[in-house]
Amino acid sequence: MASIQVRSEGGPAFSVQVDGRSFAVTAAEALAAELGATDAAALVRASFEFLLEREPVGSILPRFDLPVIARYFPGWREEMRRRWR
Repeated sequence: MASIQVRSEGGPAFSVQVDGRSFAVTAAEALAAELGATDAAALVRASFEFLLEREPVGSILPRFDLPVIARYFPGWREEMRRRWR
């Protein structure tokens, strides 16, 4: 499994490092609460785990708002809810 490091940049902004690649991601606490995550950082980490199970790290967008994942993977929201049940 890839090494995923998530760091809060304040507010909904997070920087994510995965095997030497950098990503800028936004994730609102309200979204984390909606999906049952403990907090937005945990949701970001779980979302990257989800993405890496489905595509190589080089295919992940370098900057995105977390809900964009659902455009590419419609089951993302349900999978995130399932992880915190």
